Amino acid sequence: MTEHESNNPLQRAERDVVALGIAAAAIILLVATGGAVVPDAVFALMGSGTMPDRLLVSALLLNIALIIFGWRRYRELTTEIAERRHAEQQARLLAATDPLTHCLNRRSMIDATEELHARAMQRGEAIVYCMIDLDNFKQINDMYGHIYGDEVLVALSEKIRKLLPREARLARLGGDEFAFVMPFQTGHHDRIEDLVVRLFASVGEPLEVRDIIVELTISIGIATNEDAVDLTDRAADAATLMHRADMALYHAKKQGRNCHFWFDASMENEIRFRNQLETGIRRGLLQREFVPYYEQQVDIDSGELVGFEMLARWQSEQLGLVSPEIFIPVAEEMGVITQLSEQLMEQAFADAREWDESLSLSINISPVQLRDPWFAQRLLKKLIAANFPPARLEIEITESCLHENIGLVRSMITSLRNQGVQISLDDFGTGYSSLEQLRHLQFDRIKIDRSFISELREPTGRARIVEAIIAMGRGLDLPLTAEGVEDQEILAALRAMGRLKAQGYLYGKPEPAEKVRQRLAAQGKLSADKAAAFPPAKGAGTKRDLPRAANS
Repeated sequence: MTEHESNNPLQRAERDVVALGIAAAAIILLVATGGAVVPDAVFALMGSGTMPDRLLVSALLLNIALIIFGWRRYRELTTEIAERRHAEQQARLLAATDPLTHCLNRRSMIDATEELHARAMQRGEAIVYCMIDLDNFKQINDMYGHIYGDEVLVALSEKIRKLLPREARLARLGGDEFAFVMPFQTGHHDRIEDLVVRLFASVGEPLEVRDIIVELTISIGIATNEDAVDLTDRAADAATLMHRADMALYHAKKQGRNCHFWFDASMENEIRFRNQLETGIRRGLLQREFVPYYEQQVDIDSGELVGFEMLARWQSEQLGLVSPEIFIPVAEEMGVITQLSEQLMEQAFADAREWDESLSLSINISPVQLRDPWFAQRLLKKLIAANFPPARLEIEITESCLHENIGLVRSMITSLRNQGVQISLDDFGTGYSSLEQLRHLQFDRIKIDRSFISELREPTGRARIVEAIIAMGRGLDLPLTAEGVEDQEILAALRAMGRLKAQGYLYGKPEPAEKVRQRLAAQGKLSADKAAAFPPAKGAGTKRDLPRAANS
C-alpha cells in the first residue's frame, strides 16, 4: 500500500484483490471452456455431433459456480460495507450530537467553535459565544415528569435554531443548558443584542406541551473574542470563550434570571472570589471556623435583658471575620447550609446552657432547612443531647419562605410547638404572608423588619405601617419584636406604641460567647454553677442602664 492509499478497512474491502482475481479468472475460463463445450453440446443435441468432453463440461460448470460464488460474495461484501458505513456514521453522529435535541454536544461544540473562528478570522470577523440556561427547569420535571421536560427542551432548541443565522452552531451542553456560537462584524454588538431580544420574546411565548401550557424564561451569558489578535490569543480559545460566557450566565442568574449579561473582566475576579469562598467554607466546616455571635434582646418597657439572637460569623484563617451576608448564600447554593447551621446550633445550645434560665435563645432557619421534612426531629435530638430546655428556644422563620411549601412548614411548626419550642415570624412585612397564614400557622411572635423600624425617626408612611403591624399583633394576641433599634429616637417612638421586645445596635453589637459570659456575669445572669467563675464586676450597670451604656 502506498502512502496515498487509504487506511480505511472498508475501502480496502471494496478493492478485495483475491475476490476480484477469482471472479476475473472464472470469467476468462468460462469464455474459454464455453467456446469449446457449447458448440459440441448444441451439435450433439441436434444429432449431428458427439457429446462434449466431460472434463470440459465439469470445468464449465465449475466456472459458473465460481462466478455465482464471486457474485454472492461481492453482494454480501458490499451490503456489509454499507451497513458498517451506516453504523460508523451513526456512531459519529451520536458522538458529536445530543440524541434528544440533535444539537451539537459539549465536546463537538469546542471543535465547531475553533473551526468557525478560523473561518471568521480569514474574513476579518469576530465570533460571539452565547450560553443559555432555562430558568427553574427542575420545577417542570418535578411537577410534570421528565417526559414533559424532554419535550420542553426539544421545543426550546427549535425556537433557538429558527432564530440563528445559517453559519451559527447550536449545542446542548447538558441538562437545560444550551449554547450557540456565530460570527459577526467587529463592533456590531447591536446585531447580537437584537438576536438576544428576539430570543427572549420567542421563548417567552406560552408553550403548549401535550395537555399543559408552560411559560418559560431564560438567562443568557455572552462572550466574544473581539479583542483577540490571532488563534494563539487566549481570548480566541474555545474553552476560554465557553468559560467566560458561563461566568456571564452565572451573573445573569445571580441578578434574578430572565436577563442577559456580557462578560466583563470584573466577573472573573468575582468568580475567583466565589471559588475562594467555596474552598474556604468547606475547610471552615472541617476546622469549625464558623462560630455563633449573640445580639441582645431587651424588653423596651423595663430595659431588662430577656434573651439573645444567634447570628453566624466566620472566623476564616485567610479572610478574617466574614459577614453572614457573604457566606450564607454561598453555603446554601453549595448545599452545606444544613451542616453549617447544625454546627452553630450545637455550639449555641452549649453556650446558652450556661445562661440564666430566664434568657431565651433565638435561631434563624434557612429556607433550605425548611424544605427538609426531618429538620424538626434532628433539632429536637440536638436539644436533648445538649440538655437545653425547648421552652427557651425560639426558631425564626423568614416570612418570604412561607409560600414555598406551606404544608411542610405547618407540619414542622406543629411538631416543634408540641415540644415547647417557640416559633417566630421573622422580617414581617417584606414577604408574602397573609392574615390567614398567621391564624393557621400558630406563630408565637412577630418580628418587625428593620427596614420599617428605621423609618420611625420621621412620621412617614412606613411609621404608620409599624403602628398597623403592632395593632395587628395585639389583635391576634401575638407578642412583637422590633429589629434594628439603633438610637434613642427610635426607642422613644416604639415605647409610645406599646410593650415590645427590641434588638439593635442601641443595646450593643453582636458579641462572641466569651463576651456574653462576661456581660451576664456582671448582671448576675449566669447559671448557678457558672456564676462563681465570673464574679460580678464592681460598679456594674443596672438593667435600666443598658441602652445608655451600650450607646456610650
